[in-house]
Amino acid sequence: MDKFVITGGTALQGEIPTNGSKNSALPALAAALLTEEPVILHRIPHVRDIRTMQRLLIDIGSNAEVDGETVRLETARVVCPEAPYELVKTMRASSLVLGPLVARCGRARVSLPGGCAIGARPINLHIFGLEQLGARINQTHGYIEAEAPDGLRGAVVHFDRITVTGTEDLMMAAVLAKGETVLRNAACEPEVVDLAGLLVSMGAQIEGAGTSTIRIQGVERLRGAEHTIIPDRIEAGTFLIAGAITGGDLSVTGCNPEHLGALVSKLQQAGVDVTQQDATTLRVRGGGRIRSVDMTTEEYPGFATDLQAQYMALMTQAEGIAIVMETIFENRFMHAQELARMGANIRLEGRQAIIAGPRELTGAGVIASDLRASASLVLGALVARGETVIDRVYHIDRGYEKIEAKLARVGAKIRRVD
Repeated sequence: MDKFVITGGTALQGEIPTNGSKNSALPALAAALLTEEPVILHRIPHVRDIRTMQRLLIDIGSNAEVDGETVRLETARVVCPEAPYELVKTMRASSLVLGPLVARCGRARVSLPGGCAIGARPINLHIFGLEQLGARINQTHGYIEAEAPDGLRGAVVHFDRITVTGTEDLMMAAVLAKGETVLRNAACEPEVVDLAGLLVSMGAQIEGAGTSTIRIQGVERLRGAEHTIIPDRIEAGTFLIAGAITGGDLSVTGCNPEHLGALVSKLQQAGVDVTQQDATTLRVRGGGRIRSVDMTTEEYPGFATDLQAQYMALMTQAEGIAIVMETIFENRFMHAQELARMGANIRLEGRQAIIAGPRELTGAGVIASDLRASASLVLGALVARGETVIDRVYHIDRGYEKIEAKLARVGAKIRRVD
């Protein structure tokens, strides 16, 4: 397994680019199953999860051509409407093919998902929604088997709790259903809006994406389309925190500042200078006193759970006591004990973490437990005294494209060791 070796103490300086959003690209790739015509997607990041999804689509029957950040998918015929355990176990977003396959083929067999060990992320909301649309669902031998031989029909689906992948999956299923589907308590994330934009360009009729109520009028077929994925707000947010924690002067380019409002607000409350340079660039200047600021994760437009671990790393360098409350996932503090190995003062009480600072972090051997936890360890290592070795960085490769190369270009002393 690869490791990162990081020597801390360098303030990051310069410009660092943002890739296309992994969390937007994954459902967009799955949406290509809804038509037999070519779907061309631009700004696709080269990360492990994307490669896994592409392998899955090829197994299903897609022809995939990759040219830099552009992927061309054509699924003239679905050969095998199945997502096997071998692929799904590594990435729960593989379950996003469930809705498109049932909508197009009338059947699908998808393994129960795996992915990061950050708590239960059940697929039951996807299943409930598909049943409302008329699919027959069976669970056997670790697989979800869905059938709708006469096609799906529109219905009102009220999610018991907000689910991003559930909203995306049901939206893709509903575009080919007969009649109108209404999704209530739907997720409002930018990634949902981006997927809706792609589906509309393919001929779908969708209203309300970005609000809690989405209306979809089913159509008989979809056509091919060309679409550019939105910037990755989680990657951009991670880099903003990197600039702040190292006391640097970092411009994060190619991002969408509107998608980062909650993080920017917290950083400014903490005394970090964050300014918008142009429509796609945020500049962060650290070096001053960082104040402790409480934070609670929430669905968009609230503070993203995918930035909680990175924010916690920043709070280890802040003056005072900060309380971080995790409301989305029940087991997303696995990075806390690794940061504590580096010298952080963190106490866990149920779904809240209490961080006392500032604390001098020192280099240590640490292990990445999930995608965003690994990013927090990189941030801690950038400011730690001495050398930090981060093991199991395949987690970070799931969502960040060559993060070590990007950070090295703005001054970080980081290298990958095979």
